[in-house]
Amino acid sequence: MGLLSVLRRLKHSPELEVRILLLGLDNAGKTTLLKQLAAEDISHITPTQGFNIKSVQSQGFKLNVWDIGGQRRIRPYWRSYYDNTDLLIYVIDSSDRKRFDETAQELAELLDEEKLHMVPLLIFANKQDLQTAAAAQEISERLQLHTIRDRIWQIQPCCTHTAEGVQDGMVWLCRNIPTRKK
Repeated sequence: MGLLSVLRRLKHSPELEVRILLLGLDNAGKTTLLKQLAAEDISHITPTQGFNIKSVQSQGFKLNVWDIGGQRRIRPYWRSYYDNTDLLIYVIDSSDRKRFDETAQELAELLDEEKLHMVPLLIFANKQDLQTAAAAQEISERLQLHTIRDRIWQIQPCCTHTAEGVQDGMVWLCRNIPTRKK
C-alpha cells in the first residue's frame, strides 16, 4: 500500500495539496523511500545527483515529494527547495554511526532555517534490518531531538527496502501535517 492509499484513508478533503521535502545524507535511503511511497520498483536505485520529484494527482489529492541528493557538494543547494514546504522528512542511515555527528549537524542547520520554522519533522531511522543499526532511541539522543521545541516531530524506525515501519511514519505524517488548499 502506497502513500496515496494512506492519504485516502486518513484525509477526506478535496483539493488537498501537500509539499514534502525529503532530505538526509547520501546513502541514507531517501530515493528508496520515495520509490516505496510511489509503489515503484526499488531494484535499481542509483545515487541522486540532483533531485527527484514525484507528483501524484488522484481523487482530489496533489502530493509533491521532493527528494534532494545528500552528497556534501549538493547540500548547500537544499535551501533552494525550502519555500512552501508543508513537511520535512529526514532520513538517517541507522547503521552508519560514524556519520551521526555529521547528520546531526545537517539536521540542526535545517531546523534553524527560517523558511522551515514550525514545519513538522518526520525522521526515518532507516536500515533497521541491519545488525549494526542503532535503535531509534539512541539516534534520538545522538541527534538531541529532545531539544526540538518549535515543531512537532517523530522518529520512526524503518527499513525502506522492505517498507517495514514506513506506513507507521506515513500515518503519523497524515495526522500531523498542516495542509493548504490549492
